[in-house]
Amino acid sequence: MAENLDKYQKKSGLWFLLPIFFSIIGGIIAYFAIRDSDPNKAKNCLFLGIVLFGIPFAILGIIAVFFSFTLSEMYPIFDVPIYEI
Repeated sequence: MAENLDKYQKKSGLWFLLPIFFSIIGGIIAYFAIRDSDPNKAKNCLFLGIVLFGIPFAILGIIAVFFSFTLSEMYPIFDVPIYEI
């Protein structure tokens, strides 16, 4: 029973810096580096990398939706009025 406990050693929390700085690539590297010795931390590093990869796309999507509504409301401002003589 003791040999099973020796297999899973807790790794340093510094492994979370890899996905923070390198997003999904860092999460994948951290996952493969520590998956045998600390599988729970490896999954968390991979999940963090995926989440940090998706945040900018979510923000850009929100900005795109916001500006599409504001530009559609401003469209009549750009119409040149036609005057008849």
